[in-house]
Amino acid sequence: MYEDLKYWYLRDHKLFKTLSYAQIKQLCIITGFKKASKGEIIYFSASDLPRIFLLKKGNIKIVAIDDDGNETIKDIIQKGDLFGELTLETDHNNEEYAKVLSDDVAICSFLMSDFEDLLLRNPTLALSYTKLVGLKMKSTKNSYANLISKDARTRLYLFLKDWAEKEGERTGNTVRLENYLTQTDIAQMICTSRQTATQLLNEMEANNLLVYNRKEIVIHDITKIQ
Repeated sequence: MYEDLKYWYLRDHKLFKTLSYAQIKQLCIITGFKKASKGEIIYFSASDLPRIFLLKKGNIKIVAIDDDGNETIKDIIQKGDLFGELTLETDHNNEEYAKVLSDDVAICSFLMSDFEDLLLRNPTLALSYTKLVGLKMKSTKNSYANLISKDARTRLYLFLKDWAEKEGERTGNTVRLENYLTQTDIAQMICTSRQTATQLLNEMEANNLLVYNRKEIVIHDITKIQ
């Protein structure tokens, strides 16, 4: 059963679209498969066997740990995203872990050494991977630029718009989001305090821009989130 799941998970991912049926069946042999529940830790970056992960279902947060043990959300991983040692270089000075946010997730993974061999044998796949990682890096760079140049309210609006575009269920201009983030998570994503994030969300509710609760966020008119 897992072999069939792995095949379709890989077949459906844009990274492997250029591979043949036989190549993907061969790929399944070196692919790990895992289901996980909310709150579960997926990996630590300090592992002796670094991996590349592909998220097929659910949501995960990447949490960085500084030298003082403080934790900060580094990224939110969504369906179809790759995470782990994406640069194909192990950095033991960069300590982080991945934690499940959704009720359940499905993940495929590769040992970094196996994935490097795969790229060497498939130049087209290597090119696709380079483009995919490049887009990821560009998105991260834009996010940091917004954190530096925008105020907290604008950062919250941009974060909500980006989230809505990626995962929202849209009906006209109304967007409904499954809310798997706490206010503390949102505060860390926009680089502000929890108190400020709470104040801004309450302000948006008072202005009838959205409805916020632990299960969902409903944005009444996405065009007004400027």
